[in-house]
Amino acid sequence: MSYPEISFLYLNEEEMIKAGVKNMHDCIDTMENVIKCLNAGDYVMGGENHNSHGSQVSFPKESKFPNMPIDEGDDRRFMAMPAYIGGPFDMAGMKWYGSNSNNKAKGLPRSILTLMLNDKDTGAPIALMSANILSAMRTGAIPGVGAKYLAKKDAKVCGICGPGVMGKTSLEAIISSCPNIEEIKVKGRGQNSLDRFISYAKEKYPHIKNIKSVDTIEELVRNTDVISFANSGNTDPSTYPFVKYEWLKKGALIIGLSCFDMDSTEMAKCKLVVDNTALYETWAEEFPYPSFGANNIIGSKFTDMIHDEIIKREEMIDLGDIINGIKKDRDTQNQIVIFSVGGMPVEDVAWGKYCYENAIKQGLGTTLKLWDKPDLA
Repeated sequence: MSYPEISFLYLNEEEMIKAGVKNMHDCIDTMENVIKCLNAGDYVMGGENHNSHGSQVSFPKESKFPNMPIDEGDDRRFMAMPAYIGGPFDMAGMKWYGSNSNNKAKGLPRSILTLMLNDKDTGAPIALMSANILSAMRTGAIPGVGAKYLAKKDAKVCGICGPGVMGKTSLEAIISSCPNIEEIKVKGRGQNSLDRFISYAKEKYPHIKNIKSVDTIEELVRNTDVISFANSGNTDPSTYPFVKYEWLKKGALIIGLSCFDMDSTEMAKCKLVVDNTALYETWAEEFPYPSFGANNIIGSKFTDMIHDEIIKREEMIDLGDIINGIKKDRDTQNQIVIFSVGGMPVEDVAWGKYCYENAIKQGLGTTLKLWDKPDLA
């Protein structure tokens, strides 16, 4: 049987940067369109319910097989994250995720990511691209969308828990959406990472004069308008940063990119918003009650609270409903808002398509053939 030639574009990290992968303004706009597609239901992700975050391969603590990878610490996994997203994107693809916390000792990032875009009809590859920066940007941009709709317009103080990559990209997105920010507070575990973050922030945001580290979560959140939890975490909620309601400024916005915790009855006083309701309902199925901990994203605590009848199902608000004017951003100006960010492969596919189209316009990348001979009997 004779097949037509199929080729695809390969984009390395440098070419991705030239294609605009670091353009936070456009990434926030793109992620807002993603949220609209999610709210309309114009997407498909993995699993029978079409809402799975991805399929994860984890490893045992020990094995009788000498070549078997061993779980050596937090986030040791492989993960396949397939998706199709419609709307203005109309694209299928998959992010492939390999992670090992011991990579740092080898001078490598904890996670090494690639994204493949595919033709939605034939399944043929369209582009394979370096995805570490892509993933970091789309992860940071969702808080930017949240801040645009959920933060108070006069927000002046931003707090970042976790001075790593997610901390930097979420800060960039928050500042893009909250142009009146004039003070940055950061909390981390190591002085070296804190010093690097502060140096980075001073260079990138010279107009912000007050950039400082703090020692406690209370210091981080007191008198702070927008707080981003972008720290690393495990499956033990007792180790998560803990926030007391009394510490929070009236009208504050907390963005949960990663793990933090609050007392459930105090959290029930807040407006609880998620990036895609169906994702958290799926996690509640995949991680049987209590979901929070097994999944360390705060939205899984929301579903546990629904299970415990602390809040009603309709009190977990979809950001898309707020964007579309179906629900209010806050019931009063003093209401505290908690926004849970789960992260989804539809975001990678959407931002990947943006970069791919820019790469084509600029003539970037290397064209690779899927097969050389059209005769594949």
